[in-house]
Amino acid sequence: MPHTPEDKKKALTRLRRIRGQCDALEKALEAGSECAPVLQQLAAIRGAVNGLMSEVMGMYLQEEFGAASSLDAGQQKSIDTILSLVRTYLK
Repeated sequence: MPHTPEDKKKALTRLRRIRGQCDALEKALEAGSECAPVLQQLAAIRGAVNGLMSEVMGMYLQEEFGAASSLDAGQQKSIDTILSLVRTYLK
């Protein structure tokens, strides 16, 4: 969970953007839009949710294992590797 004001603002901004995408998807479905644009919107929403998950996970790892300034190089590299793996998986 983001705890700093900056992190909280970033997460909420992303969430509001996702909500807007979901609202647009709902309107497209109600209007009977073609499948291709609906699928494209679904993919965009999935990407946005995965991006938010990745961002929150990064915040969590930094919070759990300490600020970058308090970590040694090996610990920071491990966190960066974990985040890279998660981001790759979420794509």
